[in-house]
Amino acid sequence: MSDAALGIWLVRAEGEALAAVLRARLGAEVYRPWLNPGVAQKAQFGAAYRQHAQWVMVAASGIAVRFLDGLAQDKHSDPALVVLDEAGRFAVSLLAGHEGGANELAYRVAAVVGAVPVVTTATEALKPLTLGIGCRKGVPAERIEAAVLHALGQRGQRQIAEVREVATVDLKANEPGLLEFCRKHGLPLRVFARATLAARPWVTKASDWVMQNVGLDGVCEPCALVASPRGELLVPKTSLDGVAVAVVQDKWMEI
Repeated sequence: MSDAALGIWLVRAEGEALAAVLRARLGAEVYRPWLNPGVAQKAQFGAAYRQHAQWVMVAASGIAVRFLDGLAQDKHSDPALVVLDEAGRFAVSLLAGHEGGANELAYRVAAVVGAVPVVTTATEALKPLTLGIGCRKGVPAERIEAAVLHALGQRGQRQIAEVREVATVDLKANEPGLLEFCRKHGLPLRVFARATLAARPWVTKASDWVMQNVGLDGVCEPCALVASPRGELLVPKTSLDGVAVAVVQDKWMEI
């Protein structure tokens, strides 16, 4: 097996720019099968498939499905595979979502290139809540968790186990406390560019501090609403010890 846990398979040279960004941020071995034109790409991929624990294939999903034909054996041992289109719009968890970590990888890839993470496993689909979180720099995970529990408690003691994902602004993408909180609870972190959030500026109450430091009227409410576009605001912005949390619930999953 390769020293790199992640392999990036490029179907065409047009994917080089995406591969460069992913390799720089995530670390990976990049495959360029067109450099070996005497062997079909599917055969090349089959030979390399188990050299990595996880894969990102920059290609159409149909190509990925054809390349995987005959390779998948067991969900506990199959390498994970995420498909990323060449425009960097969607990062699709295609194989080994839970056991192999493709679901988590889809979110990591999406955060790097600004894509939409696509996860279709049933466990995630049945979780109705999305958290939007904004925080001061250096806030520890314990304070973030306390603020989240405080917000969830505003509406009948909702549980972290009901949360599908956490969303924040790009300025907080690498905030240690937020990352630790997400790791502890197995929650994927979705990151939005400030320009994306500015396009949906509605907040229940604008924050002068956030405008001065982030350039937005607010963070937690827009993040949660953009991450769950068919949802409604269940808990407006609540603040506790430097952490702001908003909770959105999918409308079709109202309890």
